[in-house]
Amino acid sequence: MEQTEKIIQRVNVGDSLTRTAAARPKQVAVVDDDRLWTYAEFNRWVNRLAHGLAGLGYGRGDALGLASANSAEFLAVYYACAKLGVVCVPINLGWRPDEMAYVLGHSHARGIVVESQLVATLGEAITKASDVADVIVAPGTGVGYEGQPADRRWSTVEGLLADDASEPECHVEDRDPLSYLYTSGTTSFPKGVVGTHLAIYLGSTSGALDSGWNDTDRFLAMMPMFHTAQLNAFCTPAVLVGATIHVHRGFEPAAFLETIERERITQVFGLPMMYRAALGHPSFSSRDLSSLRRAVYAMAPMPDALIRACLEGFGCDFALLFGQTEMSPVTTLFRPEHQLTHIGAVGTPITGVQVGIMAPDGTLLPQGEQGEIVYRGPATMQGYLRNADATEAAFAHGWFHSGDVGRFDTDGVLWFADRYKDVIKTGGENVASIEVEKAVYASDDRIAEVVVVGLPHERWSEAVTAVVVPKPGETVDPDELIAALKERLDGFKVPKSVIVTDELPKTSTGKIQKNLVRDANAAHYGGR
Repeated sequence: MEQTEKIIQRVNVGDSLTRTAAARPKQVAVVDDDRLWTYAEFNRWVNRLAHGLAGLGYGRGDALGLASANSAEFLAVYYACAKLGVVCVPINLGWRPDEMAYVLGHSHARGIVVESQLVATLGEAITKASDVADVIVAPGTGVGYEGQPADRRWSTVEGLLADDASEPECHVEDRDPLSYLYTSGTTSFPKGVVGTHLAIYLGSTSGALDSGWNDTDRFLAMMPMFHTAQLNAFCTPAVLVGATIHVHRGFEPAAFLETIERERITQVFGLPMMYRAALGHPSFSSRDLSSLRRAVYAMAPMPDALIRACLEGFGCDFALLFGQTEMSPVTTLFRPEHQLTHIGAVGTPITGVQVGIMAPDGTLLPQGEQGEIVYRGPATMQGYLRNADATEAAFAHGWFHSGDVGRFDTDGVLWFADRYKDVIKTGGENVASIEVEKAVYASDDRIAEVVVVGLPHERWSEAVTAVVVPKPGETVDPDELIAALKERLDGFKVPKSVIVTDELPKTSTGKIQKNLVRDANAAHYGGR
């Protein structure tokens, strides 16, 4: 009886699919190119896969790697793991082989699901990860594979499907881990964020509630599912409310616009640079985008000119999601009504998340004062996997420490100043790189992208330096830009130099890697 009660009462992300399939069996769940599943069909597929994994011996607490671009198979494996209590370990496809091997080893992954076209890429990592006993190949793009190590058990997703499509009613506790999501490392290997069923279920519920999503919504999923932003800020909430997910393997402006028009997409999520590219596509003006209700962006606030162009061009609401992997992931929502009245802010707390501003001694600061942004709420991670010291530091003073600097204004809107590690210490002054970046965008509309970093300098310790990418066909004069910035910024905030480049290093989600920019230009002033 106790075991049955636990299944009845459990909080499990897999159950959200089960319940949506029961309530809306004929609703379209997933569309992947020319393949389509209703919720009833998708749930049966997931159950058959779960029973197949159980037949290989996978159960509660086992870890299974997942190396896949966006696909229906990615979602099926994720939900099959959830129903069994298996921990899913998504692999960032932008990692080096040694990083992949580290994650597989550190997570104690017993096996890995890998798309066929990625088998060769993952070969070195799988070879190094001696605990990986199973390699399960997903169809992917149809590219063949070879070179199967004899010491591993090989199978396919299709061959693993059991005849049994019943619900795999397994004992899974609410705070059991659903995923180990590894955050990008800057100077060392990434840390594994332990996301529990409770955290991700409640985070998904809060996101859907605050965004007003329902079963009439049609989502376009084009950002990488191996990151929490696409997976847990959009896909899991979509399944929770019974919406439809249209899977794209990446972003291409023409395909993006065509899909919105053809499939009557209502919700999209992308980076500012993607919306800029769509606006500039030759077909944009001829597209019918009237189905769009909301376009969401992330990573950073949009420059004033771009958000205004987007609002006018797309004709729908825009919103910014702010948060991080450790918070499952959304903490604040920069809502449509604030887009033009609070340009540059990151929004107000979503339901279920408490946000504070903290001084270094653990004191919570009042509105208007700047400090570290800290969080409390049930969507917070359980901790960093096998890293007690990092977990203890992150949970100091009874709050989760984001590593971000910010403040609340008098009407309760949160403003992000910078990452603590990106604050530039120059001549005894602290300069927020974000503030300078905003000024650069405002000073010269020929600039497509900018990143501001502190570079080693004999006199200033760190010199404020802007690295800019001009728009196609445009040129940027460093002296002219510096002169313009002197009209907008305090003297100590004005860049000592402007470096013009063709591109900036980015993560797979489009986030500029400031550490690589700093390293590449460290000797600019004769430094290291």
